[in-house]
Parts: sequence; C-alpha cells; structure tokens
Amino acid sequence: MKKLAAKLFAAYIHRKNQKWIQNPISTQEKTRIYLQQKAKNTAFGVDHRLGDIQSYEDFKAQVPVVDYEGIKSYVERVVAGESDVLWPGKPLYFAKTSGTTSGAKYIPISSESMPTHISAARNAILNYIHQTGNTNFVTGKQIFLQGSPEMEEVNGVQLGRLSGIAAHYVPSYLLKNRMPSWETNCIEDWETKVDAIVEETLPEQMSVIAGIPSWVQMYFERLVAKTGKPVGEIFPDFQLFIHGGVNYKPYVPVFEELIGRPVDQIELFPASEGFFAYQDRMDQEGLLLLLNQGIFYEFIPVDSFGDENPKRLWLADVEIGVNYVLILNTTAGLWGYNIGDTVRFVSKDPYRIVVTGRLKHYISAFGEHVIGKEVESAMELALQEIPARVKEFTVAPQISPAEGLPYHEWMVEFDAPPEQLAVFEAAIDREMQKQNVYYQDLIQGKVLRPVKVTPVAPQAFQAYMKSIGKLGGQNKVPRLSNDRKIADALQTL
Repeated sequence: MKKLAAKLFAAYIHRKNQKWIQNPISTQEKTRIYLQQKAKNTAFGVDHRLGDIQSYEDFKAQVPVVDYEGIKSYVERVVAGESDVLWPGKPLYFAKTSGTTSGAKYIPISSESMPTHISAARNAILNYIHQTGNTNFVTGKQIFLQGSPEMEEVNGVQLGRLSGIAAHYVPSYLLKNRMPSWETNCIEDWETKVDAIVEETLPEQMSVIAGIPSWVQMYFERLVAKTGKPVGEIFPDFQLFIHGGVNYKPYVPVFEELIGRPVDQIELFPASEGFFAYQDRMDQEGLLLLLNQGIFYEFIPVDSFGDENPKRLWLADVEIGVNYVLILNTTAGLWGYNIGDTVRFVSKDPYRIVVTGRLKHYISAFGEHVIGKEVESAMELALQEIPARVKEFTVAPQISPAEGLPYHEWMVEFDAPPEQLAVFEAAIDREMQKQNVYYQDLIQGKVLRPVKVTPVAPQAFQAYMKSIGKLGGQNKVPRLSNDRKIADALQTL
C-alpha cells in the first residue's frame, strides 16, 4: 500500500511541477513581483522603495548586490526582536552558519520559506520514484547524517543549524522509518555521534542513506571496520544514496569500494538560504533549478564580478557554459544576496545547473583564477588514468618554495596511493592545463612549475576539521584556497 501511494503521489507532483518547468521565465517574473509587493512595507522595502519597482531594470537600480556584511545591520535588528525588517513579521528560525569576516551568521528562515526546504527534499525523492519506478526503498529504514536538532532561543526566535531544524519536519509517515534516534541525533561530538549511529543502524535494514559525502564516508568506514564487510553487504536493502554540499565525483572510487556494489544516487543543492536544485534525471548532467520556491534568482558572470558595475542578469538572460555568481532574493527576506556559490548552466530546457565552486574558494596567487570545479575535474580525470583512491584533498599555492619555481600544492589523503607519485602529478597537471588556460600559460611560460602532490597522514583532514571545531554536520573542507592556512595545518597533523 505504501509503495502504491508513493507512486501515485510521485506522479501527481511530477504533473504539478510541469507547470513551472514549462513556464520558467513567467514563473520567475511572478516571483519577483510577489517578493516586492509582500515586502514593500518592511524596513528594507521602504528604504529601497520596493513598492515603486515596475521592471527588472528598476529592481537592479533599487536593490544592491550584497554579502552578509551588506545586510548585517538589518539582520541585527531582527535578532534584537524587531518585526517587519527584511520580511513581514518575525522569522520562524535563524539558521546559524559559520562566517569568515562576520563570525557567526544568522540566516533568517520565515514561515513561507521553511516549507520550501521540506517540499524540495521530498520532491527530489518523488521525482526519483517517478523516473525509475523504484519504490522498494520506501518501507526500509532511512538516515540523514545531520547536525543536532537541539535549538536555542533568541528573542523569541529559535536558533539552530539548518540540518537540525529540518529534523523537526520529518513527516509522520516516515517517523517509524527514520534514524537515528532523537537522543543519538542530539549528540554534539561528531565522532561519538557516528559511533552511536553505527551501533543503532547495524541491526536495521537501511534502504536510504543521505548526507554530505565526507561525513557519510566516515560512517561507512566505521561500519566496514566493525564488521569487515562492505556497506552493500551489511545493508542488502540499501538502494539509494542522497548527497549534496560538495562535488561527489572525487569520492566515487572510495564509495564504490566501501559500498561494494552499485546503488542509485540523487544529488541535492540545499543551503541555509534556500533549497535551489536537485538531480531530476539519472542519465543527464545537471541539477534542476527550482523556480517555484519563492526565490528570484540573479546571476553575475564570475569574470565581471569584481568590476565597478558588473553585469547583473536574471534567468531570461543566462547562457549555457558561463560561470555565474548566484544571487538570491527570497521569501525569508534576503535581497540581492550573494550566497558565495558559483554555478554554470548546462541546459535551458529545462534550466539545469552544475555547482562549480565557491567564490571565496579559488587560487589566483599568480593570476590563474583557478576554481573548485577545475581542480575537482582534474582529480577525477587523473584518477581515471592512474590507479589510486583518494579520500580527501585540498589545493593551495606555494609562493615561496625553498628552491625552484612556485607551484600549486595538492594536499592529498590517499586510501590507496598511486604506484608512481610523479606520474600521478603529471596527469593532474595535464588536466589542469586543459581546464584553465591561464594556468597553462603560467606553466608554459615557466612562471610556475607543475603541480606537486603532498600525501598527508591518515585521518589528517578529520583531525584538521576537529581542531577548528567543524567536524561533521554541514561542514566541508574547502577544495582550494588562496593562502596556505589549511595546507600548513595539514602538514603538522
């Protein structure tokens, strides 16, 4: 009965979604107009004359592009308990995230925006059911590795991590299938929590496992270490792996070995600021951009982002193959908000994107403008050529080596190192030159020497994340950075 209901519901949601998928531009235009009208009497709306806006050109003139620092003064008023500041009323929650220059960031989540987080995650699974016809997993146990659901209160508003907030919205029909227990989910120490999850899940028939790949990997490794069996044998009903937060491709060889057999996968693109996209086709690249989520999207080409007046586009103006900075306007009261992620469109019918990296995570110590997508692609292609298994890696510039030319240093934690490290380095460097013409010019012009791969100690990345208080949950190791803070720390662990 449950399987039949899932299929019928999946078909209904599929039909419903076609309305906005087939009318993307009008859907986004209606969203912009709704956001303006709804918030025109808020403090932000009055300050930026949202009620006077008649067109997207007006919108760009009235609503500046900002990062968290740019709206911090408004957020502080909301945190202090003031109503009608960025969005009508008060937020339902604050999602607490880690900032760089700002320290902790408080991202408002409203009564309008919260349901979209839940419906998008649900619809990703229902879309999978509709595409594949597979409903066998719906009766098994399911787990999402997430942060603690325990909350604080700030002037009448609940404060927590997004994944912990989402734990309060598990549908009643899934509660019996959902793992881990509430008590285990509330454990703050990540390593203790993973050990407890292993003990709880081992006797169960897990069918769906979800989370950020690096932390799911830790869970899988402990399962394998405890039983001596691959995860696919421990859980014969395990059929669906749901992941997001980082590019999964570099993890593929490790997960294939840990699981020991093929399982279907769904990639998601969620954040505290909204749920933006999910994988809607199993056989095509890209994630379906969700245009009906109360978010009006804008896009700034990465190449022009630093200009005094960068080109600012909406969905009707985007082109396939261009790297864009993602800008948000939401029903939680974020306006012209630079989330820091960069994306590239791979399709406009429907609109599908791939996440190419983080705007602040790049290397340009020598003018090379290397981004996360490029190093991940280089690693993936090198691993196809050279037998090796990589557990984790990050890249940093070495500007002042003890001898020779500067270079990019790849700090790599291997599960199985290549037979010849120099051959592996050469493969990565070839792919990097193909990925980035500026990097190629620097290599060929003898400004840089080819990449150097530095193996790091087992568990070094986990130890580093633990040392900075970011082990587990939604936290991720940056794939690359323009300084050596992470690289130098890894060498001491």
